[in-house]
Amino acid sequence: MSPPRSYDRSLVREALAQLGIDRLVLAIHDASFPSLPHEELGRGSPYSEGGRAFLSFVQQLGFDGVLFGPQGQTSAVNPSPYDGTVFSRNLMSLAPSPLTSGSRPLVPPERLARWVAEAQVNHAGQARDRVAYASAWQGAQSLLDVAYETYRRGEDAELCRAFESYRTERLATDGWLEKDALFTVLSALHASDDWRRWPEPDRSLYREDAFSSADKRQRRQALLATQAPAIERYALGQFLLQRQHDELRRDLAGLRLFGDLQVGYAHSDVWAHGSVFLPGYEMGAPPSRTNPDGQPWGYPVLDPRLYGDPAVPGPALALVTERVDKLLTDFDGLRIDHPHGLVCPWVYMAGTADPAQAVQRGARLFSSPAVPDHPALGPFSLVRPEQLNPDPHTPRHADDWVIALEPAQTKRYAVVLDALLARAQARGRRRHDILCEVLSTWPFPLETVMRERALGRFCVTQKANPETSHDVYDSARLEPNDWIMVGTHDTPPLWALAPAWQGTRKLELRALHLARRLVPDDRARPAFAEELLGDPRALCNALFAELFASPARNVSVFFADLLGQTETYNRPGVKDALNWTLRVPPDFAGVYEARTARGEALDLRRALALALRAKQPTAEGLALATKLEQRAGPLPPP
Repeated sequence: MSPPRSYDRSLVREALAQLGIDRLVLAIHDASFPSLPHEELGRGSPYSEGGRAFLSFVQQLGFDGVLFGPQGQTSAVNPSPYDGTVFSRNLMSLAPSPLTSGSRPLVPPERLARWVAEAQVNHAGQARDRVAYASAWQGAQSLLDVAYETYRRGEDAELCRAFESYRTERLATDGWLEKDALFTVLSALHASDDWRRWPEPDRSLYREDAFSSADKRQRRQALLATQAPAIERYALGQFLLQRQHDELRRDLAGLRLFGDLQVGYAHSDVWAHGSVFLPGYEMGAPPSRTNPDGQPWGYPVLDPRLYGDPAVPGPALALVTERVDKLLTDFDGLRIDHPHGLVCPWVYMAGTADPAQAVQRGARLFSSPAVPDHPALGPFSLVRPEQLNPDPHTPRHADDWVIALEPAQTKRYAVVLDALLARAQARGRRRHDILCEVLSTWPFPLETVMRERALGRFCVTQKANPETSHDVYDSARLEPNDWIMVGTHDTPPLWALAPAWQGTRKLELRALHLARRLVPDDRARPAFAEELLGDPRALCNALFAELFASPARNVSVFFADLLGQTETYNRPGVKDALNWTLRVPPDFAGVYEARTARGEALDLRRALALALRAKQPTAEGLALATKLEQRAGPLPPP
């Protein structure tokens, strides 16, 4: 599966170099990868044949990196990857085809063929570019059951040796494997994965504040002995996933892979690591431009009293660095999800009858020296009352709630982030290998910390307000280390928005904005803006070109924007059965070729040509723009 014949990757890479682009990454989550027909079980995986083919296709288009979502295990009823485990990988990402190959397959090929046939019947009438979550979740369990049965027969000596080495090492050095395996075991024993309903000592097996350590240690040892097969089965799944990931990295050495350090923790993680979290409070998103009502995520908050310091980390910092170490073992770089949660988390009281109201009345954990309804936060404040905005009408969630910081205070705000950066540096990563997902909300403490450490932020251009020149999403305001994109996994695809904007004042202003950004000759700007007003395809191309013409040197494209899809992957803060289910179509290469021919998908050649004419109007730049346009060919009339 390759790009159109006229496609020349070398021209794309040359254009990116002339435009000063350091990174061009595709953003996609595991579930969204395509599958080939003979391996289709209802959910994608980057390790499948279809997933690998798509990654190769993306690389041929000119991308040099892939930004993955969180890869943790999700529950049977919650598909959000941001609620998955922070250590264990999702069993649904275990690709079946590699398990059926070789002289001693772990899964008989005929068994996979039967499952695929059953899936076709069960998913009849369902769109091919959607995840069938419930059946895929159960199918992954069945896949591992069969693989484990085969493994137990001991027919593949090399596999047995490799797995035994993995299991021995992980159980001896990585506490997460034992904890996650025992959580799965206890969920089966108690017929519920809600650990809050389990009896003691199982409910607090790894907490230091309940039951004696001896009692819990004895119970853990008993479970490890009596449930050895179930624990071994769990470990085998993680081993196979690790093998597939390592093979993918080896085979795609020219493509940099970025992992996602999610801000939240799974329900099982709270059970396994509960002692390091602050009692009585949960983390959420404050009211913002994106979500005026805020979002009560219900995530636990690291207890600042357990931070310690980078030289002698306490258990809270140790958990963060353990997570970072694991991700940097598997990825070339990291996306820090909601870095506010590491530097200045927005917290609200846990256990209230109305979490939505509670999150609106929350406060910043380290910036609340004298908030009347949150007196418990006073001891954690890193600022004094006189360092807050003197305007009494300033909301607590405002970026300028804190208006002044001393160097020592900034350093204390940055304790967790600095520990993360130190681990990244120790593993040979540079600052531009770390992405900070800062969107419309950038509180002063976080901004100060990031600027001092030369960390860039995100700019989502579809959210730009063209009525003001001081908008946070104005591409002209970016710094070279920032990241720019038209959309993310939490926004509608550009191909759905552009037609919806037709005939609106917003579109008129946006067209004028793009004309100023992309057309050096002011005499030609009115005609250019008029074209954008009349043709959504031209508008989309201009918006993509803006990414490459901005001062930012890092560009991210969400897969739906690349492929011209019009469905939304996730609507944040909204319960929707379609959330987290959008996939790349199985015939992606043909779909892409047809859509780019019509101007209905991102053609990097057209976007880069326009960006070159705007940013590099030299003889060399204009000549390259012409070559790219010739390769792309003319668009048919709208």
